[in-house]
Amino acid sequence: MLTKLRRQRCKLPCETNYTEFMTTSALNSLARASSAYLRSAMHQPIRWHEWGEEAFASAQRENKPILLDIGAVWCHWCHVMDRESYDDSEVAAIVNEHFIAVKVDRDERPDIDIRYQAAVSAVSGQGGWPLTAFLTPDGKPFYGGTYFPPSDGYGRPSFRRVLLSIANAYKEKNSDVVEQAKMVENAIAQAESFAGRRGSLSANLIAAIQESAFKMFDAHHGGFGQAPKFPHPSVLDLLIEQYARTGDENLRNLIVITLEHMANGGVYDQLAGGFHRYSVDERWVVPHFEKMCYDNSELLKNYLHAYQATGSGFFANVARDIIRWMDEWLSDRERGGFYASQDADISMDDDGDYFTWTLDETRTVLTEEEAQVAALHYDINEVGEMHHNPAKNVLYVRAPADEIARRMSLSIERVQELIASAKKKMYAARLQRTTPYVDKTVYVGWNSMCVSAYLETAKVLNLAQVRRFALRSLDRILAEAWVPGHGSRHVGESPAPVRAEATQAASRLLHVVAYSDPKAGHREVSGLLEDYAATTLACLDAYEATADLSYFKFAKAIADSMIAKFFDAVSGGFFDAEPAADGKNLGVLATRRKPLQDSPTPAGNPMAAIALLRLHHHTGDDGYRDKAEQTLETFAGGAEQFGIFAATYGIAVVHWLENPVQVVVVSESEADDAGTALASAANATFAFNKTALRLSANQAVAENLPPALASTIPNLPELKSGKSFAIICSGFACQPPITDAAELRRVLESATKRQLS
Repeated sequence: MLTKLRRQRCKLPCETNYTEFMTTSALNSLARASSAYLRSAMHQPIRWHEWGEEAFASAQRENKPILLDIGAVWCHWCHVMDRESYDDSEVAAIVNEHFIAVKVDRDERPDIDIRYQAAVSAVSGQGGWPLTAFLTPDGKPFYGGTYFPPSDGYGRPSFRRVLLSIANAYKEKNSDVVEQAKMVENAIAQAESFAGRRGSLSANLIAAIQESAFKMFDAHHGGFGQAPKFPHPSVLDLLIEQYARTGDENLRNLIVITLEHMANGGVYDQLAGGFHRYSVDERWVVPHFEKMCYDNSELLKNYLHAYQATGSGFFANVARDIIRWMDEWLSDRERGGFYASQDADISMDDDGDYFTWTLDETRTVLTEEEAQVAALHYDINEVGEMHHNPAKNVLYVRAPADEIARRMSLSIERVQELIASAKKKMYAARLQRTTPYVDKTVYVGWNSMCVSAYLETAKVLNLAQVRRFALRSLDRILAEAWVPGHGSRHVGESPAPVRAEATQAASRLLHVVAYSDPKAGHREVSGLLEDYAATTLACLDAYEATADLSYFKFAKAIADSMIAKFFDAVSGGFFDAEPAADGKNLGVLATRRKPLQDSPTPAGNPMAAIALLRLHHHTGDDGYRDKAEQTLETFAGGAEQFGIFAATYGIAVVHWLENPVQVVVVSESEADDAGTALASAANATFAFNKTALRLSANQAVAENLPPALASTIPNLPELKSGKSFAIICSGFACQPPITDAAELRRVLESATKRQLS
């Protein structure tokens, strides 16, 4: 079914001219929206509403059910359904007569999406996008699904038939509808409840997640499970760290097979760099072609950590290549910030045509010798992998350079030269094609994840420009999305000065820094738990990258605000969103959630726990550790059942079980060779519980340090020696100074390879 359906994909062009697609003489109310996904539907004849009180009031006033559509600008099938159904005047007439239509961008409002995903899954057994849900006028779901075709087929009823059946049921069998809505609401509450699942924390939880990963591991192609195959960055990071800790060759085998197959597959963009969202086949060859910033930030960390753990230069090169693509396509180079996503398709008949190649297209832009090598290397043939156009080939590494050299009787060096020149020419030619849409929305949580990944990569691979851009991006978040407690600003005004010491109960973080369409009005969307947790972590990473204490103060301020807004002081753990200030939670938003599963980004509760544990390491404040422990214990009794989807939780448990290993390198200046060598040794090893900080001698004073370090570092007599040295601190006690880089690396490897207990 998936293969047949994929032929029908469609998308709006990159530089969308909305009037080009208008089917009515006037735009609907989504013309006032900020989100790129919502604005892409403002031409439709559907009388769409944005999520809000006005839509629910209309539904109750007119006694009509609500048709809720949730999707995203990068979503293939959302745009298929838009063009097939919501652009159709007959469908629009049915919707407008019988329903109040509400459209939601899942990236802008993930809190709405996750609750209705649970509802539709309870009804139909599946979720995804587009999410099509039918609600009572007060927003309680009673029926739903995902994509509905315009005509009966593929085992699915036509959307027209669904609409008319739901409208009739609401009128003729209203009591049944209300009863079904109550059942679904109860199912949502049960799905998000972790009551009675408390437990004790131990390394057994890590072992259970690792066992789940091995059971799902595809030993032939890498990855977990069968097609469609998604990357799972959190579990890969957990397994990489366990390999670095234990040296288990079975773990190394899983890591290397998975990361090599992914990077050599079509799921990786062989010309521009960067990963597509997932593969439709088990071999990682044919992807869904959209690219997300959060996938690439977390996979960047995977390849960096795999390089640290294995020493493989291939993994380091992939990390650099991911950054190359993100720098070129998903970065606001002027102001800082990372864009949300790049789309896959550009037209109704397109199916990844921008990224794929026919043999004739290849021969047109390459010399004969280059084309021969490229065809062998990337498996470019007369018949490719794309069903909508069999001549189209997905580029993936089929034959390595040494194999091609043998087959063509060339030197490996010559083959490598030809591959490099072919790649350069093909990418230049691809840039002449119409480019898929880039959603330039800057989301706070996703940006913070990118900042953390960039900062860590910059430290390990010594990439100064990458570090500078990451800091500029974080500075933008703190200036434009962190609203301190002395008062909020109005849209359109210059960002108010940010004060980390502001009253935390009133301070807040936004979910969106900037929207993609500069013509759209900006609106303030409240930050969610994941935004706060990821930004706290990014600030801690920035402090450790720069020794600038202001970043540490921001981390503490944002974490304190996160605790005030989301922490459940009664049962432990963090809720994903704040209740409405006026107590009026629309629809099922009153259902409180404590996110545990990674889906698809790292889950909010374990991220929050990691942030609090790291703050405890820097401050010695037991309140942070206590709340982290309460959070982890809240889920400990049931986390195992989620397997690899609880991997970030597993990472948080590692942080809790292990004493921190803090490495402080002190040198006269950043240009000092001995200090640079010590810093490189400090960054070489990978362990979740290890942090590295480089200070100049005049920075190593109490006022420039967090409390835990301020009590030790300024008192060291070595500060007066004029020589570079490193201190390893663990459990709030420090070892004697080390001046030799090789010795530092040896001691660190020993300190981070202890078994968890």
